[in-house]
Amino acid sequence: MVADSSVQPSLLQGFPARALPVGVDLAKQLPVARILVESSLPHLDRPFDYAVPVALDQDAQPGVRVKVKFNGQDLSGFLLERLPESDAGHTLVPLSKIVSPVPVLTPAARDLAGAVAARYAGTVSDVLRLAVPPRVARLEKDYPASLDPAGPGGPSGVEPKEPEDTRGAPSDRAVSAWTYYRTGAAFLRHLAAGGSPRAVINPLRGYGPAGWPALLAQAAAAAYASGRGALLVVPDYRDLDRLEQALMELLPGEAVARLTADDGPTPRYRNFLRLLAGRARIAIGTRSAAFAPVQDLGLVACWDDGDDLHIEQRAPYAHAREVLLLRAEQEGTACLLAGHARSTEVQRLVEAGWAVPVEAERSMVRRTVPRVVNTADSFEQERDPLATIARLPHAAWQAAKQGLDRGPVLVQVARAGYAPSLVCETCREPARCSHCQGPLALAGTAALPQCRWCSTPAPDWKCSHCGGRRLRKGATGILRTAEELGRAFPGTTVVTSSGDQVKATVGAGKALVVATVGAEPVAEGGYAAALLLDGDSLLRRETLRAGEDTLRRWFNAAALVRPSAAEGLVVVTATDTAATGALLRWDPAGYARRELLLRTELQLPPAVRIASVTGPRAAVEHYTGAVEADLAVGGIAVRTAGPAPLLLTAPPTGRRSAEDVRTLLFFPYSQAAAVVRVLRVTRAAVAAKRTMDPVQLRLDGVDVL
Repeated sequence: MVADSSVQPSLLQGFPARALPVGVDLAKQLPVARILVESSLPHLDRPFDYAVPVALDQDAQPGVRVKVKFNGQDLSGFLLERLPESDAGHTLVPLSKIVSPVPVLTPAARDLAGAVAARYAGTVSDVLRLAVPPRVARLEKDYPASLDPAGPGGPSGVEPKEPEDTRGAPSDRAVSAWTYYRTGAAFLRHLAAGGSPRAVINPLRGYGPAGWPALLAQAAAAAYASGRGALLVVPDYRDLDRLEQALMELLPGEAVARLTADDGPTPRYRNFLRLLAGRARIAIGTRSAAFAPVQDLGLVACWDDGDDLHIEQRAPYAHAREVLLLRAEQEGTACLLAGHARSTEVQRLVEAGWAVPVEAERSMVRRTVPRVVNTADSFEQERDPLATIARLPHAAWQAAKQGLDRGPVLVQVARAGYAPSLVCETCREPARCSHCQGPLALAGTAALPQCRWCSTPAPDWKCSHCGGRRLRKGATGILRTAEELGRAFPGTTVVTSSGDQVKATVGAGKALVVATVGAEPVAEGGYAAALLLDGDSLLRRETLRAGEDTLRRWFNAAALVRPSAAEGLVVVTATDTAATGALLRWDPAGYARRELLLRTELQLPPAVRIASVTGPRAAVEHYTGAVEADLAVGGIAVRTAGPAPLLLTAPPTGRRSAEDVRTLLFFPYSQAAAVVRVLRVTRAAVAAKRTMDPVQLRLDGVDVL
């Protein structure tokens, strides 16, 4: 008897494989589900096909969370799509479970995750871990009921509040925030009309109704008025609180959803579901909120993109600014990049014509910002010859004394603690721990020297260079500074803000507010004066971005001071550099333009892209060699530096050892897509073979140079 030729095995055509399992009742329509398994392994960064049992047919919809069998383990994943058949070439395993019927992974989020993974040579699974918050099952009970729109006037059924239009001279009214700037009103009109303008703005004030929160809130309200949503990302919870308060003055509360891990899993997931259902159209939050499922997105905005809090600390180490830029391109939205200072990355977008600067007239700048004095300039040095070596020169002391008669005075310092750095009094070499070679520090006046890494006391310390036994402070922290200022201004309240004791606001009364960089509270009505101490220690850090980052911190503090018309004064104690000059002129754009020009000449980021490969020497050399060989086939050559030993600034951990090395690869934007693709493919191939130790791959890291 001759077998049916349609199923006859053939050496030429191959042996037919049954894709669907036998003995399992499968869905009659679209019985194949394509699943993205949650795994950080690079070689598993692709979808896998599974069969859909008939019992799971109704809930197995694109975007839901699932459980599947994979290599004998139960793994979580997301259902990407349903298909009529599979090309896997083997018998499919049935889905194990639908974890939740809520489609938490939208098509837009899936596409965005793929784009972010492609840009940073990461895995889609790692990106989705950031994009979709952890599930809180009890909140999903009411989710289907939230699918119906609430009615006219937006998702909340309430029309946005119409701000009064007051143009002309600046005032402390929120409605005038955009009228400080040329083309500011035109930007809002374009946005409210349904357009998608892309702008860069450097707000002149950091406090009051005319500060940066009002600017972002009015932009979001304009997008909301056009029937679209908005997504606003800020660095931390203090900025988030201020932005939320500004939005509450313009929009109904139910239109705004707040996304941040600091609020806890329940509020975060509740707001995520509100956005997913369309009940809220305005999403605000910290870096992971860049993936928020806002419906009909019309605007993405990022505040203070130079803050390193915008960088995700887990693979693939994406920057919220870049996620928002990818999203703006994919969804055709408006984009607003705002900050008191301007990063070189944003300046590159401006010079490329991708975004347009919205700037104020110079006369408006002079009336709005405080007067800035540098104690190291020639005029001040003639009056005070010791100004360059004194930590609190006479001009700074005088500014604090006079400012206290008018209100609070801000004192910005570089370091936390009491004496965070100690040196040998004889040879000035840094004092190191005899156990782990970590830096020694003092926690208080009567405290013993102690290692900052391993906390081992060092009462009998001896210098390894000269044998000396006496220590002196190498740097002065916030606690010591507050102690000295308390003695210099007796009877004055001294408030500190740093570390885990950061204060969000202070009153308008007479007080000295001593804060570390980035922890400055907002004063009611603005500060009367600000002293920016330790400028040289910030500028002398061994990093490519020392000047750029220092200027950003200075601008953020100076913007909290009253305008010069109200006798606002900022005193900076630093040598005369390009960053100091930019602060004196209040010219963030000019400094960013100069810095980008220098880096373009030297072919350094962000003029070019950079990849850092870190790990054991053999693994790094093997990986970079494979990458260079693959690129050479395509005629692409990258500039490399390394491998070089890591200079540890923190104690060695299980993930980092003193023997690790790092290699840097520099490549132009024109070749970035091809280079990143090879980096990604090579990493997956090396991981699949398991012949070498894994390496850490980071793209565009701001701390590697």
